[in-house]
Amino acid sequence: MASNKRLLILPGDGIGPEVMYEVRRVIDWMERRRAVTFELDEDLVGGAAIEATGKPIQPATVEKAKAADAVLFGSVGGPQWDRLGFELRPELAILTLRRELGLFANLRPAVVLDPLVDASTLKPEVIRGLDLMIVRESTGGLYFGEPRGIETLPDGRKRGVNTEVYTTDEIERVGRVAFELARKRQNRVCSVEKANVMESGLLWRQTMTALREREFADVELSHMYADNCAMQLVRNPRQFDVIVTSNLFGDLLSDLASMLTGSLGMLPSATIGAPEPGGKRHALYEPIHGSAPDIAGRGIANPLAQILSFAMLLRYSFGMDEEAGLIERAIVTVLGSGLRTADIMAPHSAKVGTQVMGEAVVRELDKLAP
Repeated sequence: MASNKRLLILPGDGIGPEVMYEVRRVIDWMERRRAVTFELDEDLVGGAAIEATGKPIQPATVEKAKAADAVLFGSVGGPQWDRLGFELRPELAILTLRRELGLFANLRPAVVLDPLVDASTLKPEVIRGLDLMIVRESTGGLYFGEPRGIETLPDGRKRGVNTEVYTTDEIERVGRVAFELARKRQNRVCSVEKANVMESGLLWRQTMTALREREFADVELSHMYADNCAMQLVRNPRQFDVIVTSNLFGDLLSDLASMLTGSLGMLPSATIGAPEPGGKRHALYEPIHGSAPDIAGRGIANPLAQILSFAMLLRYSFGMDEEAGLIERAIVTVLGSGLRTADIMAPHSAKVGTQVMGEAVVRELDKLAP
């Protein structure tokens, strides 16, 4: 029996608890069939935490996350909390975890699985075989820079201020993650910014160039403006291997890339920190879809992005490549059999709900690893 792996589960709001339940099925399967024991804890975040405690995340929850080997996050938010001030927004839960755990690099793969080539709005010949990774800086830039806020001007008008700020070391540490990932893939990194109109973008380009020359001369590095990158992702996405970019541009480009694959409901993500002296590395895993309050409670949400996030957790936090691969192969086989949730529905396929899709993945795991 493998040693316990401490895992904190934070289902959140909307469809979060529904899709997380299907991950629990996969965890149960692994404990039964793969002799892997997980020490599980669960807590409230987002709107659920606001309703229970008055805040989107409690300090005790942050401490649990720090003690865990990995955090599996669902989704947060919903229209019932839109009336609250910014300091009580459900989304502050994930921003707080990123800051407190030092989770500076967000990894967002965009992979087109063969059974879902026709689910994309792009032509099959454009996206078939797509496999790219977007590395988004996630604790700096416009979302965290100071000064920020809304102020009232002397004439009564209001002004909103956010500041794009990056230091050399912030750029270097996320750049290292991108270069190291590229070495395990096609050995190509495209660094994306707006060096033509933003000083922070110019510093980004200069720093990435110097880092490559100093530490990663074996990796091919190219540069691209963010607006051009958005166009190129739609025109010819397979030209990319690893894209590394800032917080804001990474947010926008990764959502764009998600639609190349056909659905937000298919894409996982990981957000990682720096390795600690003992070897531990804080990490949080979540699907990139939101809480989808319009379909919450209806049992029709796609659980595959949440399950694939768990597969990323196994691979990056626990080094369990074999088990992660089993989950990924099971999902491809299930989709190949014609089962679809509503978001990836195709002609001649069978529409199923959240629970049936989760059960189908577990049944396929039984076949792959009896």
